[in-house]
Amino acid sequence: MDAVPDRKLFLGGRLKRLRRDLALTQTAMAADLGVSPSYLNHIERNQRPVSAQLLLRLADTYDVDLRTLGQSGGPASEAELTEAFADPIFQGLAVPRHEIVQLAEDQPAAADALLRLYRAFADRRSRDRAETDALGGQDGDSPADWVREFVQTRRNHFPELDALGEALSETMNADTPGETFEIRARARLQSRHGLTVRTLPAEVMVEWTRRYDPHRKRLLLSETLGASSRAFAVAYQLTLTEYDAKLTALADAAAPPDEPTRRLLKVSLANTLAAAVLMPYGAFQHTAEETGYDMARLQARFGVGFEQAAHRLTTLSRPTARGVPFFLMRVDQAGNISKRFASGAFPFSRFGGACPRWRLHSAFRTPGKIITQIIETPDGGRWFTLARTVDRQGHDAFTEGHDLAIGLGCELKHAHRLVYARGIDLAAPEVTPIGPACRLCHRHPCAERAAPPVDRPLAVDDWAKSVSPYPFAGSRD
Repeated sequence: MDAVPDRKLFLGGRLKRLRRDLALTQTAMAADLGVSPSYLNHIERNQRPVSAQLLLRLADTYDVDLRTLGQSGGPASEAELTEAFADPIFQGLAVPRHEIVQLAEDQPAAADALLRLYRAFADRRSRDRAETDALGGQDGDSPADWVREFVQTRRNHFPELDALGEALSETMNADTPGETFEIRARARLQSRHGLTVRTLPAEVMVEWTRRYDPHRKRLLLSETLGASSRAFAVAYQLTLTEYDAKLTALADAAAPPDEPTRRLLKVSLANTLAAAVLMPYGAFQHTAEETGYDMARLQARFGVGFEQAAHRLTTLSRPTARGVPFFLMRVDQAGNISKRFASGAFPFSRFGGACPRWRLHSAFRTPGKIITQIIETPDGGRWFTLARTVDRQGHDAFTEGHDLAIGLGCELKHAHRLVYARGIDLAAPEVTPIGPACRLCHRHPCAERAAPPVDRPLAVDDWAKSVSPYPFAGSRD
C-alpha cells in the first residue's frame, strides 16, 4: 500500500459521496470507522482534515483504493472543470479557480453532472459544425448572437461612452446654441472635418439608408429616413469620425472571435455613443424621472423616435442616477425577435420567442398606440409593460409601415414611477399569466401553445380534446 502523504487532506465531498454510494448514514459509517458522528460530520463539511489513521480504516473497512480517494480531483477533476469553463459559452462569468476547486472537492456529483452536460453540449456542437461545414456554412455563434450576449453581460450600460456623449453634446451646444441637433451636428462635421451631408432619392440610394463616401467626404442619406432617423444617422457619422480610435480599442478589448464580429461590435458601440450624444445621460435621465417616463415628452424634448427613446431607457444604470430598470424586445409581425436588451432582470427566454399572451403582438392591431399590460411569469414575478408599433427604418417595395413592435417593461414595483400606470390599482391589478417560449413553458392549459415543452412527453388522448393543441405529461401535477 502506498504511504499516505504527510499533508492535510480535506476530502469531505468524496467521503460523503462514498458514504451515499454505500447507502450508509453518518451514524452507521462513524460506528464502522470507530469515530463519533460529529467528527465525521466535520470531516464531510471540510472543517477537519482526514487523518492517516482514518484513511487506513476506510481502506480496511470498505475496500477503498486510497490512490483513488486521495488523488487531486474526483470523477470531475479540477483540470476538466477548468477546461470546460474556458469555453467561450461561459465568457463573462470569470469563474475563479478556488470556486472550481471547491466544486470538484465539495460537490463531486454536481461537478460530474455539469461535465456530463457540457460534454453532451460540446459533442452536439461538434456535430452541428461538421454538418454546417459539409454544407459550406459557418460554425459557432453568429456575429449578431455574440454581440448581443456581450452587450447583455454589460447590462447594456457603457459608462465610458455615456461620458463621451455628454461631453460632445455640451461642446456642440456651446458652439451652435439654439439649433436642432441635426443642424449642430452637420455644422460640426463641416467645420471640424470638412464632411458634408446630402439627402438623395431612394432610387439613387437603392438598398442603402446611410452611406459614407470617404473619397468625397460625403455622408449620403436616403430620403426615406424620417427626421429622427436622419438625426441619428448624422450622430452616428459624427461619433465614428471623432472617436474611431476609442471605439476600435473598446471593440478589440472585448476579444471578439473573428473580424466580422469585431466590426459588428464596433457598429453597436458607435450606435450606443450616437444615442449618448443625442440623449445625454444626465439630461435624459432627469427628464424621464420628471415626466414619469412619458415617451411622447422624451421624443419631443430630444428629437428622437419612440424606439430610440425606449432603447435609451434600457441603458440608465449609472450608480448615482439610476433610471427605472427596463427591458426591451422588438418583434416583427411574423414573431421574429430582432432586439433584446435589459438593464435589470429579463422575464423572457433569451433564445426563444415571446409568449403570445403578452400584448406585444396585439400592438399590430392598434398601430402607433401604446397599450399597457401587467404580466406574471411562472416564478411569480410581475411586470408592467408597454407595447407600440414603429416603422422600420427606410423601406423597400414590400414594407407597409408599422411592421415592427416594441415591448418595454419593468418590474411591477417600479410601475408607480410611470405615467402610464396612473389610474391602475397596482396593489390588486388585473394580471395576465404568461410563460417563456412555448418549448420552455410548463404552463397548462394554454390555447395559444404552439409547441409542447422540450422536456415533457406528449400526452395525447384520443378520447378527449384539450384546449391546448399539445397536452403533455405532468401538466396536471
